[in-house]
Amino acid sequence: MKKINYKLIVSDFDGTLIDDNQQIPQKVVNAINEYVACGGIFAVCTGRMLRSILPRVRELGLKGLVIANQGAVIADIESGNVIKCSGIPYESVAEICRNIEEINYPINIYSGDNLYVDIPKDNKYLQLYEKIVGVESIYVEGKISNFILKNKLICQKVGCLVAESERDYLFNELNKRLGDRFDVTCSAKVLVEVSALGETKGEALKFLCDKLNIPIDKSVAAGDNLNDLSMVKAAGVGVAVGNADPKLKLFADFISVTNNQGAIAQIIKKYGFA
Repeated sequence: MKKINYKLIVSDFDGTLIDDNQQIPQKVVNAINEYVACGGIFAVCTGRMLRSILPRVRELGLKGLVIANQGAVIADIESGNVIKCSGIPYESVAEICRNIEEINYPINIYSGDNLYVDIPKDNKYLQLYEKIVGVESIYVEGKISNFILKNKLICQKVGCLVAESERDYLFNELNKRLGDRFDVTCSAKVLVEVSALGETKGEALKFLCDKLNIPIDKSVAAGDNLNDLSMVKAAGVGVAVGNADPKLKLFADFISVTNNQGAIAQIIKKYGFA
């Protein structure tokens, strides 16, 4: 049996663990199984809601904890029991939505197991998004900010599904409007998201290390987008996969091959074993 070097390896899901066909390469599955069999702990930290990520990590046969909604939700994989769930107060969610409505962008609201949208259900990009995350959205007529206030809906995050060419503009605009009170980030080339200040993947990584009694300098974190920046900076070793956003690569200790080339298998081989 191989000796473990870094005890904890945490991976983003989309664009990092899975390939562009939404599959986990077999060599990645094999590498994770070997690492876990030798005593390592492998965890997933994603922007996806819990309802979306649980079936996928169970496919891998993973045990332990999974981190969802950028760190706002942490749950036990086998039982599905939630051990941490924070949210944005409904008044603040409505404020975020009003700012997005003012600049005329579509809105996704993530609240518990529900995904609320103001995008018509026949929109092909929404349909593709629903297929990828495995969650059917609930359409809200009228201003979604009013819906939030009326229902006093506490949410884990607010997102905007946009054209790739408009992502940076929207990110910069929302950061200017909201960045002093909320965490504004990008989780994909077409997604800009707003969550509670301090509810980041980096903080979730620290929580996980404390829970598992693992020194954070013995952790590895890997990702591909700006929502992974906090955990890449917090980990003992921060990794950007080869297909990562160039801004993330600037802060990485190591740049691996791409997700399509089995990045996590390479990372486990390099850092998982002594």
